[in-house]
Amino acid sequence: MNWDIIIQNEKAKDYYKKLDNFIEKRYAKTTVYPPKDEIFNAFSLTAYEDLKVIILGQDPYHQKGQAQGLAFSTPSELKNPPSMVNILTEIQNDIGKSVCGDGDLIPWARQGVLLMNTIFTVEDSSPKSHEKQGWEVFTDNIIKYISENKKDIVFILWGSQAIKKSKIIDETKHHILTSVHPSPLSSYRGFFGCKHFSKTNEILRNIGKNEIKW
Repeated sequence: MNWDIIIQNEKAKDYYKKLDNFIEKRYAKTTVYPPKDEIFNAFSLTAYEDLKVIILGQDPYHQKGQAQGLAFSTPSELKNPPSMVNILTEIQNDIGKSVCGDGDLIPWARQGVLLMNTIFTVEDSSPKSHEKQGWEVFTDNIIKYISENKKDIVFILWGSQAIKKSKIIDETKHHILTSVHPSPLSSYRGFFGCKHFSKTNEILRNIGKNEIKW
């Protein structure tokens, strides 16, 4: 199995056809991020057979040039957004300096970390502008497919929206780590000190998989 087949199956469903119609109109009428050809970047960079970890975000960054189709990630030449700063701080405190200090998380993606948002598109300066259009159904169906057809995936769920997805993950087959969101609004209420990076690597070691170079 590969992502292309899984995604094409979703695209054939009625909900996605409505979503696709909405997206096409919004890209035509206004500024939408990420660029259309990067919407599914997360799947392009993390092969289905290599999948080890899923980090679930909310929706893409909504300022010019930031979104690149990977949850929490930004191009290396941009200043790190506040959530990314906090993620890097937690990595530093947990396991030491990150290999992704510039905020570009492609090295994680290539090691089997699927960086997926629950909503895949957003309009300029308008967070959550594409919620309840169908992306949430798409995300749920992808998570359900992974839960049913994979084993020993580490799901890292940050924030209330991501944590809600735990109910569609089979906890008898997979590993779920949860905390508050790394944004400045909530990071001091449990994200700092969650040690999800060392915990993930401990899980991977225990099941005989290579650790992630965070």
